[in-house]
Amino acid sequence: MSEPAAVPAPQPTPTPTRAPQQRAGPHRWRFYRVGGLEQPYLETGEDLARLAELDQKLWVALSCPTRGLELDARTLELLDLDHDGRVRAPEVLAALRWCEERLVDLESLLRGGDALPLADIDAAKPAGHVLLGAARQVLFHLGKPEASAVLPADVADLTKLYESTRFNGDGVVPPETADDPEVRQAIADAIACAGGERDRSGKPGIDRKRLDAFFEDLAKLDAWARAGEAADVAFLGEATAAAWEAFHAVKDKVDDHFVRCRLAALDPRAAVAMNRSEPELVALAARDLARSREEVAAFPLARVEPGRPLALGGPVNPAWAAALAALREKVVAPVLGADRGSLAAEEWELLSARFLPYQAWLGAKPAQAVERLGVPRVRALLAMGKAPIEALVARDLALEAEEAAIGDVVRMVHYHRDLALLLRNFVSFADFYDPRRPAVFQAGTLYLDGRSCDLCVRVDDPGAHAVLAAHSRMYLAYCECRRPGGEAMKIAACFTQGDSDYLMVGRNGLFYDRQGRDWDATIVKIVDNPISIRQAFFSPYKKFLRMIEDQVARFAAAKEKASEARLASGAEAGVGAATGGKPPVPAAVDVGKMVGIIAALGVGAGAIGTLLGGLVSGFVGLEPWWAKLVAVLGVLLVISGPSMLIAWLKLRQRNIGPVLDANGWAVNGRVKVNVPLGAALTQAAALPPGARRTLDDPYEDRRARARRRLAWLVLAAVLAGLGLARRAQVWPFAPHAPEAPPPAVSPVVPGR
Repeated sequence: MSEPAAVPAPQPTPTPTRAPQQRAGPHRWRFYRVGGLEQPYLETGEDLARLAELDQKLWVALSCPTRGLELDARTLELLDLDHDGRVRAPEVLAALRWCEERLVDLESLLRGGDALPLADIDAAKPAGHVLLGAARQVLFHLGKPEASAVLPADVADLTKLYESTRFNGDGVVPPETADDPEVRQAIADAIACAGGERDRSGKPGIDRKRLDAFFEDLAKLDAWARAGEAADVAFLGEATAAAWEAFHAVKDKVDDHFVRCRLAALDPRAAVAMNRSEPELVALAARDLARSREEVAAFPLARVEPGRPLALGGPVNPAWAAALAALREKVVAPVLGADRGSLAAEEWELLSARFLPYQAWLGAKPAQAVERLGVPRVRALLAMGKAPIEALVARDLALEAEEAAIGDVVRMVHYHRDLALLLRNFVSFADFYDPRRPAVFQAGTLYLDGRSCDLCVRVDDPGAHAVLAAHSRMYLAYCECRRPGGEAMKIAACFTQGDSDYLMVGRNGLFYDRQGRDWDATIVKIVDNPISIRQAFFSPYKKFLRMIEDQVARFAAAKEKASEARLASGAEAGVGAATGGKPPVPAAVDVGKMVGIIAALGVGAGAIGTLLGGLVSGFVGLEPWWAKLVAVLGVLLVISGPSMLIAWLKLRQRNIGPVLDANGWAVNGRVKVNVPLGAALTQAAALPPGARRTLDDPYEDRRARARRRLAWLVLAAVLAGLGLARRAQVWPFAPHAPEAPPPAVSPVVPGR
C-alpha cells in the first residue's frame, strides 16, 4: 500500500436485510423503568451483538432524521446507507454488524471516546485485517507511524494524505501525475476543454470518461478540418479563409448594389430613388460626417445606373472603400485576374457560387471546446493518442481496492465515537432521562421569564410543526433565534414548570446552544396547554380578577364618555348663550324608570347582603371547629377543582413523542414527561445556597405596606374576638334558650 486513498462512500459488507447471526440460546435482556417507560439496558458488547434479536416494538424510536441533531453530521451521513435523510432501525443494525466483523468486541463501542485504538481492531478477521492495515497507512502518511490510535482529526481532511502522492485509487489523474511533459500538457488541455474532476488530493484531474469524450471531440474537429481542405472547398488553398472574410464583409452591400441597378434598369424613374433624394443628401451634409460613419455606410455602395458595373477602385461610398479594396485584392484578383478594376453582376454571381461549398463547410463546424486548441494542436494530440493517459488512469485504479479501506477507517472512527451515543437516544432514551447529559435532540437551553427550559428542539416551520406537536399536551413556545452575524434558526421550547401568565408572542429571551453560543430569542407562536397543578389552582381566581378588572375598566370608560358628553353639552350651551342662540334642550328624564332602577338595585343589594349574611352565619355556626376547615376546603374544591382536574389529566398525558415526530422521528414508545421530570426540564429562578438578602427595599410602597399590615391586624383581631366569643358563649356562639314547656292542661272531669 504505497499510496493512500480518500473517503469513498463504501457500503457495509452486510446489507440491512441480512439475517442476524445465530447464537446459541436466547439472550437475557435487562430492562429498567424510568418515567413510566420500559427501556432496555445496553451495557455489554453482547447486548449490542444481539440487538437484532430484540423485538423492535420495545425500541423507543425506529428512525430519526440526519438533520437538527446534536450528533456529528458525518456520522449520521455514514449511517444513512440509502441517503434519504433518515436513519432507520435496519441501518443501525447494519452498522453494528459491520463493526462486529472488524472489532475484537463490540463493547469498545460502549467505551467510545474520540480515539480508535488499533488494539480494538481484530486482525484475525479478514475485514479487520484490511482495516488495520489502512489505519496504519493513514498514521504513516500523517507522520505518526508509532501512534496506537486514530483520532477523528486524523481523518477529518483526507486531502492532506494525498498532497504528496501521485496515485490514490480514485481513477482521477492530475497533470502532475505524468512524468512526460508532453503527456502532462495533454492532461492540462483535456481538463481545460472537457472539464476536470476533483482528485482526492483536491487537485483537478481527468478520469477515463472525460478522457474518452475529449478525444472524441478531437477526432470530430480533425475530420471537419480535413473536409475543409478539399479542392472545391478551399479553392484558393490556404488563402481561402482570408478570401472568405473579405467576401463575407461586403456580400450584403454588393448584393444590395446590383439589386438597385436591376430596379433602375426596370424603370428609369427608380434610378433617382435608388440613389437617395437631394434632401437626404443635404441633411447628411449638414452633419459631422466623420462621426456619422453608420449613416454614411447606409447610403448606396456606388452610383446606381442600369447595367453599370461596380468600380472597385473608382468612386464608391467612402465607408466601404477599404472593404472593396480587400475584396479586389483577396478575391477578385486571384479568381478573375489582377487587372480587374470593376465587377459586373454576372461576375459577382460567379464569385458567390464559388464560395457556396466553403460556406456550407463552415456551417457544419462542430461546436466544441477543443476548437480553442487549434487544428495543429488537435492533430498533435491525436498523433500522441490517449494511451499514455489511459495507462496513468489504469495505474491509479489499480490501487482502488487497496485504498478504499481508508474509507472504512473514517467510518469506524465515527462509529466508535458516536454509535453508542445514538443507541442511547434511539433504542432507548437513556440520555433524555439522565439529568447528567442531554439527549441528541435537545438543542440547548432557553432563558425566559425567570426560567430556563432545557427541552428545546430545532424546527424548520413552527406552523407545520405545531399541528402534530400540539398532541404532546405540553406548553410549547416557538422562538426565532438570531445571532449578530445574520445566522438564524427556530426552536420549540417546552415549558414544564411555573405558569404562562407572562408568556406571550413577542417576548424576548436568550438561547444558548450546545456549543455555548448565545442567540437572541423571540417568541413567535404558542401552543397553550397546562403547565402545572399550581397554575390550574389559581387560574379561576385570576380569571375572576381579570373579569372584574375588565368590568371596572368598561364602567370607567362609560362614565368618562358620559362626563365628556356632559362637558360638551355644557360648552355648547355656554357658546349658544354667548352668541344669542337657543340653548340646547335637555333630554327628558324618565323619573319612573330611574326610580325602578334604584329600587331594583336596592332589592339586589339586599338579597346579596342577606345571602352573604346567611353564609357567614351558617359558616360560624358550624360545629365542631374542623367542620369550618372542611367547608373552606369544599369551597376551594368547587372553584378550583375542575381546572385542576383537567390540568392533572393533561399533565398525565404529556408526551414528547409528537414533538419529535413532527421533526421526522418515528418514536415508538410513549416518552412521558411527568411532573418530576418536568420540574427537572424547566427550572425556576432560585437564590443560590448561602445567599444573603436585604429586605429593606428603598422603593417599597410604604403606605401599601401599612395598609396590608392594618388588614392583617384587623383579621387577627376578628379571629381573636371570635375565639373570645366562643369561650364566653356570646354571639355568635350564644347557646340557644331552652324552649318553655307547654302550659299544663287541667283534666276535664265529666259531669263537673
